[in-house]
Amino acid sequence: MTVGVALLGGFVTTLVDEKDIHTFGDATWWALVTLTTVGYGDIVPTTTAGRAVGSALIVFGVTFLSFLTATITSLFVSLDRERQQADEQTRQESVESETRELLLQLDKRLGSIEAKLDQ
Repeated sequence: MTVGVALLGGFVTTLVDEKDIHTFGDATWWALVTLTTVGYGDIVPTTTAGRAVGSALIVFGVTFLSFLTATITSLFVSLDRERQQADEQTRQESVESETRELLLQLDKRLGSIEAKLDQ
């Protein structure tokens, strides 16, 4: 997506800023550097239209990187939450199994006591 936007930005820039950016390659390089918010400064548009394209690329780049970071973070949090829920469920099943076993043992002992009392 970033490469596609950089190519589109480079193409648009070659159309609107022929004064400062002379080739499609230079325009694509400038668009990619601007989009990724690196901004080397080796190529700089000075026309209003060129700066407008640059502004749009900066806003898109920052927004896209933020969105991508938030999405990946959300994925990690979700995976961690699922793992914690699975661990909790396993622990709960283990406690229930132990409780069930203890109740069965108590039932046997009570049955044994009742049998002795009946004699």
